[in-house]
Amino acid sequence: MSLSQQAATITPPGYDVTTWDTSELLPEPSEAVIAVKLERLHAAVDAFEQQREHLAADRDPGELLSMMRQYEDLITQMNVVWGYAHLWFCSNTQDSAALAFRSRMQRVIAQIENRILFFTLWWKGLDDAAAERLLPPAGPGPDAKAHDFRHYLRELRLFSPYTLDERSEQIINLKNTNGIEAVITLYSMLIHRLEFHLEVDGEPRTLTDDEMRSLFFSPDPDLRAAVYQEMFRVYEADSKILAQIYANRVRDWYTDYVELRGVGSPIAMRNLTNDIPDAAVETLLEVVHRNAPIFQEYFRLKAQWLGMDRLRRYDLYAPLANSSRRVSYREAAATVLDTFYQFDDCFGRLAEKVFAENHIDGEIRKGKRGGAVCITLLPQLTPWVLINFAGRVRDIANMAHELGHAVHSMLAAEHSLLVQHPSLPLAETASVFAEMLITDRLLANEDDPMTRRELLAAAVDDIYAAVMRQAYFVRFEIAAHEAVMANRSADELSELYLSNLHEQFGDSMDISEEFRYEWVSIHHMFNTPFYCYAYSFGQLLVLALYRRYQQEGAAFKPGYLRLLSSGGSASPQDLLAEVGIDMTDANFWQEGFEVVRGMIDELKSIKIR
Repeated sequence: MSLSQQAATITPPGYDVTTWDTSELLPEPSEAVIAVKLERLHAAVDAFEQQREHLAADRDPGELLSMMRQYEDLITQMNVVWGYAHLWFCSNTQDSAALAFRSRMQRVIAQIENRILFFTLWWKGLDDAAAERLLPPAGPGPDAKAHDFRHYLRELRLFSPYTLDERSEQIINLKNTNGIEAVITLYSMLIHRLEFHLEVDGEPRTLTDDEMRSLFFSPDPDLRAAVYQEMFRVYEADSKILAQIYANRVRDWYTDYVELRGVGSPIAMRNLTNDIPDAAVETLLEVVHRNAPIFQEYFRLKAQWLGMDRLRRYDLYAPLANSSRRVSYREAAATVLDTFYQFDDCFGRLAEKVFAENHIDGEIRKGKRGGAVCITLLPQLTPWVLINFAGRVRDIANMAHELGHAVHSMLAAEHSLLVQHPSLPLAETASVFAEMLITDRLLANEDDPMTRRELLAAAVDDIYAAVMRQAYFVRFEIAAHEAVMANRSADELSELYLSNLHEQFGDSMDISEEFRYEWVSIHHMFNTPFYCYAYSFGQLLVLALYRRYQQEGAAFKPGYLRLLSSGGSASPQDLLAEVGIDMTDANFWQEGFEVVRGMIDELKSIKIR
């Protein structure tokens, strides 16, 4: 069955590529409109500040609950103005008006955060007995948000040992806004202005980063090599500047969290923020490292299927069939929505809201943020989704991934804004699951052995990219943070990254020297240090969950939907324990690799005439 035939089974109307509509946040960024928003926000801050004089360890717990509602309203108003600024900037990172508005809102938010900082500092400074007495009651009650507030307050207490005095926290907050956050904004502007010059199908073209990345999957080996060579030629030209930005990010991170706050290591701060035990992350990274040979074997097999002695790094994502199939945006949207509806009606309805409310930006254009992202601002608002749709078959899975994030957020919309978002490692639980639904959908409707092998190999490629690649990014980051603090040069960091690649691929692949510059193009390392293990965590978790779905069918759905609907209203460890998962158990993570092993065995069994 063709994609167009699959799409024809969809009942909702078709959706064409659009830019997103942000008018629910602000009708326009005019001074008159923003002045009204800021006046209301500052009035709410004034009212909240009056609570300072009433803070005491012996205050009535009901008063704390009332204060939490005030606090939540403040965060809601802040998210509106900041969210508009962020969405505008993402849609065009080169727009000077968008940048100016974003910078202005950053300053406004930083000033407000400093004014209300007294509350969380007071809470984290209480002794354990006083804090426990003041906590909202556990379990269901007349106040629907009391449980959410309880969890939020308990999570704040995790940071008590690493919290500084109020004046120091205020200084750091302002320093971040005008310092490291501004530097990271410059990084984003630098890389999104880059242009790449390449001959495609005999025609000289000027391409964006996302257009270049779409060619990683070209069936033409010469074009794949040319794409990587041109990409890293351009990145090499700016590598010293980008590496200097990274060094400043690392030093700022170390100074703030390790030296000033006393967190044990740079990655420990990310683990604390994720509410994941250090031991669980160490176990995850070790199990991934131990299973590198599984993917190395796959790459050797892939070389045989492609008729090569050995893969080049250029060939990592090479398709197994010489396919130039293209899919329209409308077809992709129809396929994703129909797949979601077939899994669960609620999944389909929630995903369709993103299209129906015009909250998705799918165009590729110069200046637009690269990659893909789902941005949830408020529980009562449908999330905004950004993708760069290039018409590849695999763009269907990319679309499904981000819409999975949106569905996850909307399922948790009954919770307080303060806990709606799941912890980063659980944030991939719906998105990766959605990708696997799409893969199964495509495989179920494909009888041709060559195409089945191509689809299954593409799925293994994607699992590699989400598990092994991301875990090795984090292994590099751990080493790179140490190297920067030891005053290693940009060239030494690039050499460190190249060594990381050789360790990851072993003798399964030839790696050209220009790949030493790949690391400066990895946004997460700059924007959110140590973020990437969340992808490994999420992918391996979903492999295990999806195996249960295949075994249990409809019986699996209620528990899975409860997990998603919980958002961040409990610790990841507790949420996973409810579905029988121990994240510190190496055997659990190994289960995910056994699924990968099964997929590779199935690939080996496919006979091509």
